[in-house]
Amino acid sequence: MPAPHPRHRCAGFTILEMSVVLVVIALIIGGVSVGRDVYRSAVAERISTQFIQGWILAYDRYVAQVGGVPADNLSNPTGKVNQGGSPLCRDDLRDEMLRYGIALPEGRAEGLESRYVYQDAANVPQELEVCFMTAPEWAEPAAGNNYKNHPRNVMRLTGLTPELAHQLDVRLDGQINSRFGRVREVGSHNLTTAVSLPPPDQPWSSDDTARLNGNTSDHQVRTLNAYLKMNR
Repeated sequence: MPAPHPRHRCAGFTILEMSVVLVVIALIIGGVSVGRDVYRSAVAERISTQFIQGWILAYDRYVAQVGGVPADNLSNPTGKVNQGGSPLCRDDLRDEMLRYGIALPEGRAEGLESRYVYQDAANVPQELEVCFMTAPEWAEPAAGNNYKNHPRNVMRLTGLTPELAHQLDVRLDGQINSRFGRVREVGSHNLTTAVSLPPPDQPWSSDDTARLNGNTSDHQVRTLNAYLKMNR
């Protein structure tokens, strides 16, 4: 009589094995997410220290060397960038700086030093651009807890993702606040309504979940504009 065939275990995973697999997958996903955050933080640091600070340094060198702010009338100075006219951008900004031998920071490429390309949280390319101008209204403390507007020379930053705006705000002001400090969101920079002391947090108008033109099917993150007040 033939011997009975031995029974074989059905192939498959135990609950323990499945749990281990899920834990490993979660760790991989978490590692990728952390790595992406670290990368974007490093990019923000590079933009802040090399690009933004580079343009601050170029502006300050211009003022020290020329004796006035960029494109002002030196024979009858107004103290305003481009005499308070249109923003000084792109070729006009580049030509004005190079006219006095001011070294420019490295931007997108030679001839495009006032622009910088980076990726947003959705890995879509964004272009950050620097211009200099005079903001006719910049809110500063007045009597009591009120604020009063004054014209101030600023660096205009366009093409900021909310994440990058937050990163720059923390690095340059030490906090995230769209209304107060040296870095402010355009539209919040000139608010004069009274506030309690210390000033409350004023969030930026958007975050990285917002998409361009409010279209959720568009993966491009909505960008913001900001002013950075210059020392002169």
